[in-house]
Amino acid sequence: MKVYFLLKIIIIILLFCFSLAGYSQVEIKKDSISNELNEVVIANNKKAFSYQNGNIKMDVANSIYNSIPNTLDLLSKLPTVLISADKETVSVVGKGNALIYIDNQKVGIEDLNALAAADIKSIEIIKNPSSKYEAQGRVVILITRKFSKKEGSKTNVSETASLKKDFNNYFGLNSSFKKNKLEWKANFNYNQLQPWESHRINYQIPDAAIISNYNVAAFTKRTEFVYGAGLFYKMNEDDYLSFNFSGKSRQGSFTINTETYNKKEDEENNVITLSDNNSRRNFVNSFVNYFKKIKSINTQMFTGFQYSRFDQKEQSLAENNFNNTQFDWAQESSQKFKVDVFSGRIDLEKKFKNEMKLEFGGLYLSAKAKTDFETSNFETDVTAISKYKLDEKNSAVYTRLSGTLKKIEFSAGLRLENTNVLGKLESDNQPLVHKNYTNLFPKLELNYPIDTTKSISINYAKSIDRPNYSSTSQGATYINPYFIYSRNINLNPTFTDEIATSFQYKEKSVRLSYFKSSDPVYSSFSFDNQNNVLTFKEVNYRKESGFNLDFTLPFEYKLWTTTNSLTFAMSKIEDITAQSGKATPYLYYYTNNTFRLPKGYTIVTTVWGLTDHREGVFLREGKCVVDLAISRTYFKNWDLTLSCNDIFKGTIYGESFTVNNISSRSRYLVDTHEISLALKYSFGKIKDSQFKEKDINENSDRIK
Repeated sequence: MKVYFLLKIIIIILLFCFSLAGYSQVEIKKDSISNELNEVVIANNKKAFSYQNGNIKMDVANSIYNSIPNTLDLLSKLPTVLISADKETVSVVGKGNALIYIDNQKVGIEDLNALAAADIKSIEIIKNPSSKYEAQGRVVILITRKFSKKEGSKTNVSETASLKKDFNNYFGLNSSFKKNKLEWKANFNYNQLQPWESHRINYQIPDAAIISNYNVAAFTKRTEFVYGAGLFYKMNEDDYLSFNFSGKSRQGSFTINTETYNKKEDEENNVITLSDNNSRRNFVNSFVNYFKKIKSINTQMFTGFQYSRFDQKEQSLAENNFNNTQFDWAQESSQKFKVDVFSGRIDLEKKFKNEMKLEFGGLYLSAKAKTDFETSNFETDVTAISKYKLDEKNSAVYTRLSGTLKKIEFSAGLRLENTNVLGKLESDNQPLVHKNYTNLFPKLELNYPIDTTKSISINYAKSIDRPNYSSTSQGATYINPYFIYSRNINLNPTFTDEIATSFQYKEKSVRLSYFKSSDPVYSSFSFDNQNNVLTFKEVNYRKESGFNLDFTLPFEYKLWTTTNSLTFAMSKIEDITAQSGKATPYLYYYTNNTFRLPKGYTIVTTVWGLTDHREGVFLREGKCVVDLAISRTYFKNWDLTLSCNDIFKGTIYGESFTVNNISSRSRYLVDTHEISLALKYSFGKIKDSQFKEKDINENSDRIK
């Protein structure tokens, strides 16, 4: 397998070198040259980033980033976007976890993993989302998929060879067909991955006279299938119907090797823990959208239905070797987690003659999750079985009025949401969790245009951040005889109030914001003195508050385009169980530089990072990440991209904190240092459509 990958890389490097040696010319028939010139002009002149009202938008389809093989890596290229070390959450600097939409539908992390990056037209960071969006989160990342405005068919074949700790391979097919009012899309990706990760924690428990540390490394061999299909039917100039289906299936084995030192009073132990694990995950997502313009009352109606299912099974067998003696079986576990989510929504938009716009609508969501967890402890000869069910229902209605009064542009919205959560062990008669809460979420935005190039805006919003379904499961991960990772079924939602003001001059902007949150969710420890086991899990802290000062500074000079983002931030996290220090300000910086050179070459460099800082309870280490990519379009349908990501191995997550009188210092290393070569070939014929479309912004403006 390694020889296969090595030969593939050598061939691609040779092709790249040949393209550097000269500029090949191909004789083309006269009747096809206009189409080719049109496509070249769009690709070379369109900016990768655009800016409006403090929001940042990336044009993926016409940028070097369309060669990135997966969506999460693509998101990490955006300014202020941070992907967690375990790749389970997407956050924005100063705004927390992001609410993610694909066109008109709210999605989760698994939907992102199942979305083919080649199917994405643009990604936008919306820092002041309206009440049309769910109140979940303070920022929205809106992903808009591609739709054709010309007739014909086109297929892209892509191959990416990636070298990290080991070889990784991504193969993809992406096809589209458009005829008159009908468009069909399909994608299939086959990936062979070998990710690596490492985690180290040093901790002390003075009350139990314990000093301990461990260093764990995980090596995985994984096969992934990503697939999808969609149908878009435009009935007339104003109405359309669409259906989309996507999925991701992955399975693989991984070994976890852990070296542990533990000292309790005068007793010292050095332990090597080996565990063999098998994992299988399946995710499917489907939705139907219908858009209708009711001309008699000048009202637009959108309605959509979505169904998602996530199914995960994991098995683990661990053994320990104390003080270089022999390996003995320690624990065997089996975990199954499944969640089904159904949602439906309706949005109505009425425009008046005075340019006022009234929007209102509603949403209903039902989620059912089930966890089966069984663990056998060989040392105590005890088997524990837990079967937990979670039933959550969310319903919401909203209204929003927007328009212009004299020179002031305004948007005022109110959203009412009800959440009903019931969690119960199968063996119990009474539920462990029963929550029913209803909340109002007001949102207000005022924008004063000083002139055609300058404007000032003020925003206020209240939002909620609910726990993920998987975070409320009964799962646990065995690290060593003294340490386990656990979920928390008792997590409460986080409520946040935020007020902000911004000034924009052309594409440059500055934004000042203040936020205050109750019940924020962060990591914590609890110690079982009887069994001498430390448990690491997420809990609700008392409060968090902070300031953010954001600068967005794009520039352009001849062949050079640069996007720069600076955030000066300070936040303080507090809780009675934790030792809190003085909060210190920190800097987030991001610069993206694109050089468009002759003969189809594009060079992109990206540098981003964070400085060291303390957020009350947590002391976090800084980081600096440098990426480089070179792309070449040659012949007629070939694209080649050479990427070097995290060149100096700067993606290190480090933090220190003390909670429940337990002090810890941790470092998390991720496999992001990468050299990859991506080759894409496109074939098919695109021609002008005879059906004259009216632009409906391909769904994106319907929910702003």
